[in-house]
Amino acid sequence: MKMYESKEIRNIALLGHGGAGKTTLCEAMFYKTGQSSRLGKVENGTTVSDFEPEEIKRRFSIRTSLVPIEWKGYKLNILDTPGYFDFIGGVREAMSVADSALIVLKASSGVEVGTEKAWEYATKADIPKMLFITEMDAPNLDIEKILEECHAKFGTSIAPVQVPWYEGEKCVGYVHVLKMLGRRLENGKMVDCPIPQALKEKIEPIHTMILEAVAETDEVLMEKYFAEEEISVDEIETAYKKGVISKQIVPVLCGSSLTGMGIAILMDSMISLFPSPEEAAHSIATDEVTGEEVEVGCNGNEKVSLFVFKTLVDPFIGKLSLFKVMTGKVKTDNVLIHNRSGETERLAHLYVLSGKEQQEVPSLCAGDIGAVAKLKNPITGDTLSEKGFGKVYKSIEFPEGVVKKAIFPNGKGDEEKMSQCLYKLMAEDQTFNVDYNKETHETIISAIGEQQIDVIVSMLKNKFKVEVSLQNPTTPYRETIKSKANVRGKHKKQSGGHGQYGDVVMEFEPSGDLELPFVFEEKVFGGAVPKQYFPAVEKGLEESVQKGVLAGYPVVGVKAILLDGSYHPVDSSEMAFKMATTLAFKEGIIKANPVILEPIARVEITIPETYTGDIMGDMKKRRGRMMGMEIKSKMQVILAEMPLSELYTYATDVRSMTQGRGEVKYEFERYEEAPSDIQNKVIQARA
Repeated sequence: MKMYESKEIRNIALLGHGGAGKTTLCEAMFYKTGQSSRLGKVENGTTVSDFEPEEIKRRFSIRTSLVPIEWKGYKLNILDTPGYFDFIGGVREAMSVADSALIVLKASSGVEVGTEKAWEYATKADIPKMLFITEMDAPNLDIEKILEECHAKFGTSIAPVQVPWYEGEKCVGYVHVLKMLGRRLENGKMVDCPIPQALKEKIEPIHTMILEAVAETDEVLMEKYFAEEEISVDEIETAYKKGVISKQIVPVLCGSSLTGMGIAILMDSMISLFPSPEEAAHSIATDEVTGEEVEVGCNGNEKVSLFVFKTLVDPFIGKLSLFKVMTGKVKTDNVLIHNRSGETERLAHLYVLSGKEQQEVPSLCAGDIGAVAKLKNPITGDTLSEKGFGKVYKSIEFPEGVVKKAIFPNGKGDEEKMSQCLYKLMAEDQTFNVDYNKETHETIISAIGEQQIDVIVSMLKNKFKVEVSLQNPTTPYRETIKSKANVRGKHKKQSGGHGQYGDVVMEFEPSGDLELPFVFEEKVFGGAVPKQYFPAVEKGLEESVQKGVLAGYPVVGVKAILLDGSYHPVDSSEMAFKMATTLAFKEGIIKANPVILEPIARVEITIPETYTGDIMGDMKKRRGRMMGMEIKSKMQVILAEMPLSELYTYATDVRSMTQGRGEVKYEFERYEEAPSDIQNKVIQARA
């Protein structure tokens, strides 16, 4: 692959609903340029960008893939992203380095939830957008209806570049509205031809709409438009690009990935309308000296700086770090500073990736995307730079995984192997997390959704040969008391020689503070229990609160007062008083009306307003309590409290109820007494 200058590069995120045809479109571009001798198919597992065994098996993208498309002296770095929300981590990675976004719609489906989400992602990233309507070769399609739907959802910035040309029910070509040029499919090739009069009349309003849109970007053109003077094609294209880069215009193109119709003009349009890295918006970084945020433009004459946006674990090479060259020109054997650790890194080999294929290159210009292997401690979101660059790029914000499962290896002795493999998968996917719960002795995995967890389990089995089982995590219940009890605990043992003697009178009552296991106080008069044994009593309490009397859960919120007792000058010891305290604790807690406490979480549910009723009804079934509501960015945000035991798969359920539009966040708030039926279930389960 030849080396490309910054002005010859376009970095484009391919976005859209799951199954809209992003990977097939990427394949069609790859094939059209002659980089592939055959058109791969998703159903056959032969596409360039879906190469993981799980992607081939499931027939959809799980991770973002990089596919460089070489066309007419330009390089289009296509970042093919997953469409299903469980794999949003890949979308966030792509958006961190993309300078523009191509949103794919399937003509037969129109604007779907994933299309709306893709629009949101690109708008939030503040990058230019383009829509591509695929499957235009299907019969009985109403392009005008799709455009109206786009206008209704996304506003007046929508401006079609092409209009399909139908004869009967069959799409035979299209009209390029900017150039007012007809293109027809004949013998498998697109050829220029005159536009039929009937079609000319139909597209005249669209051409007028484009003239109005471009006139708004330039005062001279505005004057020409109102004076009804002719605006040249070159003037239209220049103003149109200006409107696209300023986000005032969103071009709409159409075609067919299977027949190749419209693919060439799509690539031409991405080159002519999308910004090069030099023209794109500046990146945000933090100055290491002042701590202030600064803007950094793509400049090939600056010191070298790279941003690591993705990590892959290759079975042969090891960890492969995908990066964007933010400034300078990176070369093999460059020595860069790892801004997080301060270590130096020598870039022994540079690669350009094309799906799973790796091609070694000597250098890469500013704005280009490449990969490097065997960095010391690479993490997605890191900055590598030459000494003296002095800035760190803003890291990627990944959503936190809120679907949780406890994971156990099926094979005896596979615990360590399972753990190592999980951490490898965690390095590749920043929305996936692994945590060990010391209290329950369970390994807990967190992910965006159950589909993501299903993929992880399958990868463990097929890629790493580790079979596992899943279950809901053990809920960390607590036990406490509701009333007062006064008890005596006596430990007396005689077995020849020195015996053991400890005797305590204690009072147990609620402390009112559920964040502390216990509060110890002594009110002993007259030396009934010598002071030297007070620490032993406290140690006995410390051990006793680890396991409650109802279901063996840790005890919290107890005040223990040492009132009285007795001792033996020879047989008493710290151990004897610790044992006496343990006896007193067990009896005292039983007498002081013990109860089970359940963890309550604060939950934030973000949904379109139309689903509020469904969510509220479901919340009541889960024993949730609404705490408030507010509107944020046209979305309804419900603030609630809900038992943690109801939340392990709640995010998946909310997405199901809202057709993928709902999001859930939650965090532990406090403990409170569980209803009696729940307490009974918990006690029976632990019997």
